[in-house]
Amino acid sequence: MGYQREYIKTLRVGIVGIGSHSYRNVLPALHYLPVDLAALCDVNESLLTKTAAEYGVKNIYTKTEDMYRNEKLDAVFICVSPQLHPRLTCEALDTGLHVWLEKPPATRASEIKTMLKHRGDKVVVVGFKKAFMPSTQKALEILASGNGPVKTILSIYPMSIPIDGKETLETNKTNNWLANGCHPVSMVLAIGGKPKAVTTNLTSEGAGVCIIEFENGAIGNLHLASGSGRGQPNETYMIFGKDAHITIENCGKVTFQRGIPFDYSHIDNYAPPGLDHGAIVWEAQNSLATLENKALFTQGMYGEMKYFCDCVLNGQKAERGSLEFALDVMKVYEAGLISAGKRIELD
Repeated sequence: MGYQREYIKTLRVGIVGIGSHSYRNVLPALHYLPVDLAALCDVNESLLTKTAAEYGVKNIYTKTEDMYRNEKLDAVFICVSPQLHPRLTCEALDTGLHVWLEKPPATRASEIKTMLKHRGDKVVVVGFKKAFMPSTQKALEILASGNGPVKTILSIYPMSIPIDGKETLETNKTNNWLANGCHPVSMVLAIGGKPKAVTTNLTSEGAGVCIIEFENGAIGNLHLASGSGRGQPNETYMIFGKDAHITIENCGKVTFQRGIPFDYSHIDNYAPPGLDHGAIVWEAQNSLATLENKALFTQGMYGEMKYFCDCVLNGQKAERGSLEFALDVMKVYEAGLISAGKRIELD
């Protein structure tokens, strides 16, 4: 990685949306990206003025069309509501800009299909940070090094699904399954691949399970841990491959269980001689002022935004976090709302 002031080749970018999330995550991540922040756009003029002064940005706008007309941008970072993402993304693409947009990318899968029609040869990456976490990439590396393919996945995330799913879908209600459910769903899809079918079984409060079947034959179980306190450890993923068991705890710890030489009738030592078996653990340390333990890095924010910049600068098509991937995430979202115990096949 590098720091913004160290890069020789950079992208001239603008940011649309400088609310709380953008201010806490998107803007700080720019310090580590090959970008030249040229302009800010938001409907809140007071926030614009203060944020522009803080980041040394001279050009501020309350309308995207004015920013696009006056600034010679390469790309735009969009961080607003999912209701506005589709229109703003299509507008930027039609202007000829590459687009990074925050999750969730829309409220309906059909809106992703519309974005695909406008994309052309431009790069679009959606900020599904869990798919870009160092822990996710380590799990994929382990599976690809002779321990795959993945067979089953268990994910535990503190949330629920609206029990009035059809109404939620028809009215585009803002809900936590849309806003935060895309985190574990995108993580599971990044590991499991293209989804084939979804089944949800819920309690009267929306807790329960979301079963995701994959085209490659794997299956994932998303446990909706409603009732878990927000101040407690947030999430766990368990991934099972070929004689491999990988656990990701709270984003920052990966454990690869390799097992030990095993003979049921004669094994008498849980730690027999040798270093080619047992568990390997990778964990973010917090003893030095390094970046590897900061949330921007452990949770994948830096990874997703750096990947976007690299794709644009290198003229490469985005594979991770692409609109095709976003479409699959949104299909799971919609199926999860309407399943009510029935298996929903994804077309």
